[in-house]
Amino acid sequence: MRFPSRVVALAFATTAIAGCASMAPEHTMPPLASAPAFNPDYRPDGEVVASQLSYREWFADPRLVALIENALENNRDLLAATARIEQARARYRIEDSRRLPTVVAEAGGIRTRQSLGANPALDTGDVEGAPSSVTFNRFDVGVGVSAFELDFWGRVASLSEAARAEYLATVAAQRAFYLSLIGDTANTYFEIVETQEQIALAEQTAESRREGLRIAKLRLDNGVTSALPYRQAETLLTQAEQQLAAERLDLARLRNQLAVLVGGTAPEALPAPLSLEAQGDRRRLAAGLPSDLLLVRPDIITAEEQLRAARANIGAARAAFFPTISLTGNAGLASNSLDGLFSGDALGWSFGPSISLPIFDWGAREADLDLAQALEVEQVANYDRTVQGAFREVSDALAGRRWLAEQVETLERAVTAQERIARIARLRYREGVADYLEVLDAERNLFSARQQLLATQRAWLQNRATLFVALGGGLTKK
Repeated sequence: MRFPSRVVALAFATTAIAGCASMAPEHTMPPLASAPAFNPDYRPDGEVVASQLSYREWFADPRLVALIENALENNRDLLAATARIEQARARYRIEDSRRLPTVVAEAGGIRTRQSLGANPALDTGDVEGAPSSVTFNRFDVGVGVSAFELDFWGRVASLSEAARAEYLATVAAQRAFYLSLIGDTANTYFEIVETQEQIALAEQTAESRREGLRIAKLRLDNGVTSALPYRQAETLLTQAEQQLAAERLDLARLRNQLAVLVGGTAPEALPAPLSLEAQGDRRRLAAGLPSDLLLVRPDIITAEEQLRAARANIGAARAAFFPTISLTGNAGLASNSLDGLFSGDALGWSFGPSISLPIFDWGAREADLDLAQALEVEQVANYDRTVQGAFREVSDALAGRRWLAEQVETLERAVTAQERIARIARLRYREGVADYLEVLDAERNLFSARQQLLATQRAWLQNRATLFVALGGGLTKK
């Protein structure tokens, strides 16, 4: 009864002997494709670290937080990315299992009846009372190893390492999409809030201009002014109404876009939204050093694991030039009776190594190696491009943090100044000091300044969300 353990021990011993060598190139990272520090003009210092924050801690609007939670739970693309992780994990487990032998246990029995007349050696002729057939039994039980490759050159190990790297790359890619979904949801939401405020501004402006048109009509009917001021007031109103219709169209499209991001229609029971001005959180994110991004950016980690997989495939392609050694073996017991099946005399075994030596394949292996090496060159370039793109995103967001904040402050002062100008222009017109053209210009400039302020406030909020995601924020789940 000791033969199964002997076969298993033999199989694992051969496994330990095999797979000691690896022909894959050493995995080293390309030089850092950036300056050692961010531009100090962008003020990269800050009070909080993005990678240590969840989106719940960073975004102040409870409605936005609820929408992000819904998107992370129901977004179809994220669900597909999660399913791809399970696929990659299964492929890795399949490939890694080939490094160990498959041990199969078998048992069987057969009962055979054979005619003696069919076998001349056993034919009893015309002997009276002799049986015309014989019946006999055969029972067997055993274990075996079928065509297990001894991985002397590391081919199977390299394929397993490539599958593992692809799995880790898929995990990192899912995390990258997770962050991208947070950023896309936040940016779309800020556009919706801005559009709603633009609609409110257009409605307020249109109502004010309807009143101005009514007054201009009265003045025209009483002969106080000519038809020109009336037509100018009419033009102002049509401009506001046209802008109102355009903003409502944009709002419908943005709501449809948000519905796709959250995986369907947004929940009805959501907290009340905050205004653009109330969204502002003056906390500053610390950018750290460019090299820190290599550890926190999932897209960079994805590119690195894909490069690791490409190099492992080179090792497998190189190992294909060497002989393939396989092992087949089995051991078991066989007997014509169950009583004697487990006796020492019933033991039998077989052992059969085989070797396959490639001679001519018309350049197929050389082409496989060339392909693997070319894929490595591509993955190095992809890694460099990903790193450079990450640095650019952070640098752009840092620049936006400073200059967009200054634009908001400047536009706030500009709106205040335009409100004063419009008030003075209306007073001058009512007193007959100025014509209506002055009011027209003042109203138009005020409307434009308010629109630009709302757009810049939205851009500043989107920049905050972009910087948060670019620095690896949001992966912490608190």
